[in-house]
Parts: sequence; structure tokens; C-alpha cells
Amino acid sequence: MLRKDKRRLYRGVRRTLGRFTPLRTDCGVLCGERCCGGDSETGMLLFPGEPTTLAVQCAGERRVAVCRGTCERRRRPLSCRLFPVLPVRDAGGRVRVAVDLRGGGLCPLVQAAREVRFSQRFLHRVRRAGEALYADGDCRRFLTQALAEGEETAHLFEIFRKKEEDTSCICAQNMI
Repeated sequence: MLRKDKRRLYRGVRRTLGRFTPLRTDCGVLCGERCCGGDSETGMLLFPGEPTTLAVQCAGERRVAVCRGTCERRRRPLSCRLFPVLPVRDAGGRVRVAVDLRGGGLCPLVQAAREVRFSQRFLHRVRRAGEALYADGDCRRFLTQALAEGEETAHLFEIFRKKEEDTSCICAQNMI
């Protein structure tokens, strides 16, 4: 059973995030709602002890809410509400918002993050929600792990990108 403090925490975070989304318009139009297009094996990680009405798969010790592309929007998991960003703590302990690099292969907003004008209201709400989440030890560990996974994913994408560039240069040289 979900502890009362976690239930209260998640209810408060959902209320803080409200109906705000990354853009002022529907970002799903850009990519055909890729982040909502799941199957029986894919979905979003659930925060520790987070309740959901969606089917749940276990991935090691973590739980994944399996999404088949439709859900009650007001009952979306927190990871869905935050995507494609994450609240992170800077060196001074302040919460800021960073692009969730784990979504680089899926989300055009992550791929073009430097050029995207995210909704300031959304970012402000994510920051406030992050302050509440970082106050909880389990959520702090969850977010720290998500950030580390994102950095690792970005590093691998960079290696593969360089490998493709090197390969295309070799191919071009062989054609001369």
C-alpha cells in the first residue's frame, strides 16, 4: 500500500504541474505523438511507489507504466507530465530544469532543445515540482539516476554520430 506521505507528495506534484505542457501548442503534432505511442512492452518509468491505472511491467527493480497510446490525461504518470525535461539540482543545491537526454531518439524537442522555446510557465512548474520531489529521498535517487542515464545516452549518441561521420568520410575517400 502506498504510504500516506508519498500519496500526498504525488498529489501535490500533479497539482503543481497542472495542465501545463512543454509548448504553448500541442507538441504531439510535431512528431505524431511518439511519446504516447506505446505497445505492450514500452512505457514510462514510474516514480518510486507512484500509483497508476495503467498496466505495469517490471524492469529490474523499477516499474514501467505501459502505454498503448491512450490514457486518461489527468491520470498520466509523473514521467509523462515532465517529459521531455527533468528537474535537476545544480552544484548549489538549487533545482533547475534540464532536457531529459534519454528522449533524444524519440522526441524532436530533445533533438532541437537549443532552438526550442519551451513554455516558461511549464518550466517554472517543473522547477517547483522538482523542489518537492528532491525533498523525498526515494524521488531524489530516482531523478539522480534518470539524469545519469540521460548523460550516458547522450554520450553514446555522440560516439555513434562521430562513428557515422568517420565512416562517411572513408566512403567518400574510397569513391575518388
